[in-house]
Amino acid sequence: MATVNRSIVSGVVSMKNKAVDYTLFDEVCREVITAGRYEEMKRYISHSDITVYQHCLKVARLAYTMAASKRKTRCDLRALVRGALLHDYYLYDWHDPNKGFRWHGFKHHRFALANAERDYVLSKKEKQIIYTHMFPLTFWCVPRCREAWYVTIADKRVATEETMKKYRDKKKKA
Repeated sequence: MATVNRSIVSGVVSMKNKAVDYTLFDEVCREVITAGRYEEMKRYISHSDITVYQHCLKVARLAYTMAASKRKTRCDLRALVRGALLHDYYLYDWHDPNKGFRWHGFKHHRFALANAERDYVLSKKEKQIIYTHMFPLTFWCVPRCREAWYVTIADKRVATEETMKKYRDKKKKA
């Protein structure tokens, strides 16, 4: 049975005096992480030295925090978390040039969606979130729902922070 890193997943966080309850987030994380081949994502690196597993949890948490803190914005938080957790469910090492995974940034959303559809029952909205998360790089895949926009924005922010970590670490060593 998979365990969820409590430091990443649980708790109540205050954003600008708005408390966010992570009970639903924790519940959905447990459902997704303990099913399918989710644990495999721990074997693959996303950005810098961050695994795809860690990256997806960070994206899901940030997207959930952004959406849940907007009380007046109607959002399907369950679909948002499921889509965010599965947005990079491509299950391969894109860094290995011998395996033929060229143009990863342009193609992995399709592999992630195909794998997620094989291992989980997805709603139309969850499919939309996974398929469009690489916008604007995949400019032909424009997010069409609020939840997909939250995940797309969270993914860009988390990916940037993870990539910059590599350069900050190099600078500290010098």
